Amino acid sequence: MTRTLSTMLELGTPAPDFSLPTTDGSTVERADFAGAPALVVIFMCNHCPYVLHLSEALAEFAREYQAKGLAIVGISANSAETHPADGPEEMAKEAKRAGYTFPYLYDETQEVAKAYRAACTPDFFVFDKDQRLAYRGQFDDSRPKNNQPITGADLRAAVDALLDDQSVNLDQKPSMGCNIKWKPGNEPDYS
Repeated sequence: MTRTLSTMLELGTPAPDFSLPTTDGSTVERADFAGAPALVVIFMCNHCPYVLHLSEALAEFAREYQAKGLAIVGISANSAETHPADGPEEMAKEAKRAGYTFPYLYDETQEVAKAYRAACTPDFFVFDKDQRLAYRGQFDDSRPKNNQPITGADLRAAVDALLDDQSVNLDQKPSMGCNIKWKPGNEPDYS
């Protein structure tokens, strides 16, 4: 497991477009979330210990905030060629096991992950009602084995601010997790 930090995409960046298949075979597009008060895009996967550490709290966060109108989508961009446990069939099983109520999409080409400059799992991006980046960073300070409680405090504060039509705190800590498993020869250059 390689500890990787998020790239901290520039705030104000428009949400990159996507049209990706879900675990149930349908397709979800970024445009499907137009009109939502905020959109959370999470780059995640099935096997990452950092994602598994948060999975129960993430499912709870989604249920609570979807009821408030928040749009949420999870995207796995890991190569199923090198990491079969992260492929679409296993994603469907993991979504059911974890109780995810949001669409879980597969980015087979990894082009969407590159457009978001996603680097790790989990990697959180929060867009405002105009789908401009307002927050990118961690769920909270909890990590596997650091004994910090899982609260979702950082993500919750950003989303609460947007839902209350307030500005999001600019002091944002990068997310940390496993690196995205890029297909050989497809590694991005984010420099």
